[in-house]
Amino acid sequence: MLFDMDGTLVDSERLWDVALAELAQTYGGTLSDAARRAIVGTAMAESMRILHDDLGQPHRDPEVSAEWVNARILELFRTGLQWRPGALALLGAVRQAGIPTALVTSSGRAVVEIALDTLGRQSFDVVVCGDEVDSTKPHPEPYLTAARLLGVPIERCVAIEDSPTGVASAVAAGAAVLAVPAEVPLAPRDGVHQLESLLAVDLELLAGLLHRSSV
Repeated sequence: MLFDMDGTLVDSERLWDVALAELAQTYGGTLSDAARRAIVGTAMAESMRILHDDLGQPHRDPEVSAEWVNARILELFRTGLQWRPGALALLGAVRQAGIPTALVTSSGRAVVEIALDTLGRQSFDVVVCGDEVDSTKPHPEPYLTAARLLGVPIERCVAIEDSPTGVASAVAAGAAVLAVPAEVPLAPRDGVHQLESLLAVDLELLAGLLHRSSV
């Protein structure tokens, strides 16, 4: 099992909303809804490029902005991280069944370490962070890396995602994909099973996705 983090397991996108809005405010602007939607699921460098362009300030240093956002999000993660509906129960069922499990996220390691206080470090055999791969989502590398580290063929993995960027990454990697949109609507896509939440997801459904993808 390959789990995305932000918006999939934890309701953290609202915390990113706060951090990004506050950064835009410090730059004297307001982040548009369209730009915020475009940022969902992207790596930090791309997120900062979108934010700067949206504010009409492309000259700003993305590394400086990223440092500011990372520092603020660490504060927010320590105090306000909550599970998405059905996520805790599903993760528990997967682990109880002894299924190899990876966390595959575009967030950096420092942020993920804070999130793991909520998610549980014992919940994952492998953790792949956005700053630990050469190419981030929507590139397939994060999911291919997770499958390789688990020692499981990617074709035998189910990836659960909430964003267009993440879905594209998992599909390109060759995993069976379950999409559960959170902040951004997802258009129907061949080979992607979509549900409104994780509340109705169980091991039988996940096994069915693998069977369907192999037919």
